[in-house]
Amino acid sequence: MARRSNAGFGNADYGIWYRFAAVLVKPVTTALVKPDWRGWEHLPEEGGFLAAVNHNSIIDPVVYAHWQYNSGRPPRILGKSSLFSVPFIGFMLRKTGQIPVFRDSTDAAQAFRAAIDAVNGGQCVQFYPEGTLTRDPDLWPMTGKSGVARVALMTGAPVIPVAHWGAHEIIPPYGRGGSGKSRFNLFPRHKVTVAAGPAVDLSRYQGQELTPQVLRAATEDIMAAITEVLAGIRGERPPAERYDMRTASQARAVKATAERHRAAGSRIEGGEGRPGSAGSAGNDDSSTKEAGK
Repeated sequence: MARRSNAGFGNADYGIWYRFAAVLVKPVTTALVKPDWRGWEHLPEEGGFLAAVNHNSIIDPVVYAHWQYNSGRPPRILGKSSLFSVPFIGFMLRKTGQIPVFRDSTDAAQAFRAAIDAVNGGQCVQFYPEGTLTRDPDLWPMTGKSGVARVALMTGAPVIPVAHWGAHEIIPPYGRGGSGKSRFNLFPRHKVTVAAGPAVDLSRYQGQELTPQVLRAATEDIMAAITEVLAGIRGERPPAERYDMRTASQARAVKATAERHRAAGSRIEGGEGRPGSAGSAGNDDSSTKEAGK
């Protein structure tokens, strides 16, 4: 797909630093990736919007940013606050207007407010609704967090579902390279597809109170749209049930507890009839006494 105009960068300083970052980063992604860019026609040419993206490799943000930059609507990406403390990387993140996410702190709401301000200012703000790399065994999108739905319903901005596939072949998530495979497969270049779908229809939630139920339903609609785009890229049918980290964690805890109980029961049962146990020792002593009479 041909590169779109990149006129809508916001103020001049934002554009200068974004272009400088592109000069540094794009040669790296070009060296690693055979790009298959799709779906730019679904991105608004003006006005603020949200991009909701799946996440299955640590290099996803770089690949996505390249795709989004070439669309003509560079994103403001929500990233871990720790990245903003890394020398030079943190400097560039701040200069290009990226948004730090402070987890489990009193500053956690800053990212939310910054995202709303950016969207209201006519910019593209990108979310990873899953909040982390997917734990789904087949790398399908997991259940999402409600931040992107909340911003969308508060601002009225469209949510564009975006899916990418192929970056996990370069750097597999959580070292899942598998037996005989490297955790890093930088060469030869891998085909990576990034595609956008039509804006998610959230009209049925407009005007409703943002209750947990409403936010969960809107979030699931967004995750379903991302999954549909990814299914189109992969040419596969997604699982009927979405992977849920909380449910999976609870299941693992229950399984671990059951295994501990079984192990404890096996030790008790195994110790009752063994020579040298309390019961056996008593019998041995009695036998010895009887023999000595």
